[in-house]
Amino acid sequence: MISKSMRSVTGFFARQWLVQSIRRTPCGTVTLKLFCAQATQNQDSLSRRIERLPKEESVGSAFRSWMRDGFPVHGGDVFHSINRLRKLNKNKRALQVMEWVIRERPYRPRELDYSYLVEFTIKLHGISHGEKLFSRIPVEFQNELLYNNLVIACLDKGVIRLSLEYMKRMRELRFPISHLVFNRLIILHSSPGRKKLIPKLLTQMKADKVPPHVSTYNILMKIEASEHNLENLLKVFCRMKEAQVEPNEISYCILAIAHAVARLYTATEAYVEAVEKSITGNNWSTLDVLLMLYGYLGNQKELERIWNIIQELPSVRSKSYMLAIEAFGRIGQLNRAEEIWLEMKSSKGLKSVEQFNSMISVYCKHGFVDKAARLYKDMKANGCKPNAITYRQLALGCLRSGMAEQALKTLDLGLRLTISKRVRNSTPWLETTLSIVEIFAEKGDVENVERLFEEFHKAKYCRYTFVYNTLIKAYVKAKIYDPNLLKRMILGGARPDAETYSLLKIAEQFRT
Repeated sequence: MISKSMRSVTGFFARQWLVQSIRRTPCGTVTLKLFCAQATQNQDSLSRRIERLPKEESVGSAFRSWMRDGFPVHGGDVFHSINRLRKLNKNKRALQVMEWVIRERPYRPRELDYSYLVEFTIKLHGISHGEKLFSRIPVEFQNELLYNNLVIACLDKGVIRLSLEYMKRMRELRFPISHLVFNRLIILHSSPGRKKLIPKLLTQMKADKVPPHVSTYNILMKIEASEHNLENLLKVFCRMKEAQVEPNEISYCILAIAHAVARLYTATEAYVEAVEKSITGNNWSTLDVLLMLYGYLGNQKELERIWNIIQELPSVRSKSYMLAIEAFGRIGQLNRAEEIWLEMKSSKGLKSVEQFNSMISVYCKHGFVDKAARLYKDMKANGCKPNAITYRQLALGCLRSGMAEQALKTLDLGLRLTISKRVRNSTPWLETTLSIVEIFAEKGDVENVERLFEEFHKAKYCRYTFVYNTLIKAYVKAKIYDPNLLKRMILGGARPDAETYSLLKIAEQFRT
């Protein structure tokens, strides 16, 4: 009797906790990641058994073996399994899990279980199938949680109009709309053409009495950071503070990275300190960001400390190895970067072009093109196909080694490949390109500087003064006067500084 009562109480609180911590922030929530990280440490769990199943084997065999060993199937086991499968992008297996739970009923299904069922049905079979399933779910479970997840699932498919209709239905039923729904809508409207509609979404959010949430502000800050708009980024942060929403470690990570990319290192240090104070547990994503930040700041002691913490985690991801290699390379610690490269090679194996690129970038940054070339050959021998990033890094290495002709050939090789917008807008790509542009500028090679500068315009990277100063320097070194340089700079979103005016003054000498 006592055991049954305890189970009921535990089940109640577990249910409440599961509903409150339900997934679905685009960057992921710290709480959920921490939970998953802790649960993963369990060497034998239902989640692990499901993950290890061969593709052809039914999910029921994992449940049967679990129960055969004397373990009951609890909602918490299913919650963790589903979130692990979602993280691994195993949507088909996740749907099979939920279909088994609803069919076999190891416990009384709840709204969360039906919510998962609708989510993965839509992901695999489309919205129409999800809507039919929704209509067959018992009425008592067609509540705010299910409606919110139905709307989010539709938004994940990019279907905005239908989502808005369901939101209208929720208002009629007086169901509160989750901030997560508005988060998805904001993300879908984050492109330059749709961005002007975001203020209307925020106004609607307020009208629906949806309390402001830190994740919403983080998304808004991330949008501004991705466009290299520090001024608007700080405006969002101020609005966040005015709304009395407490920033979290993700907020400070966004601010710190944005200022590091803008080469504002004093402000970066302040935000890094805020990250360290707000960090909750050993959250691997935050630790990865700290690796990058201490690399930018050139702080070897703190970089070593963070890397030691990561190595103590149950599992070190390949991504963490790559970030550590690049961070130590950034501060000139080539031997340390090579040590970590060998550790990654030993523990993870070399399976991707990204792994090779991490070490190639370090060698090329410091002009060790011979070592980079050997890795390039190893990459191809390992079955990894070099991509545009590989060639862009090798072009930099050639320029650092004084091999200008080979650098141009390598640069053109990379330009022939398909380069996604995500890669073109990524900080590593832009910083590598700027390093190349700086070398061309020193030589007064205006033609190649202008050719690559177009990439900065498209990515809005030219909003930084130091980027435009590099362009002006190319004209100065080439002894060419262009009266439109200052105008181009201001229209490009950059603010002239003392160096700008000094360069322009020198350029006036070449006026004819």
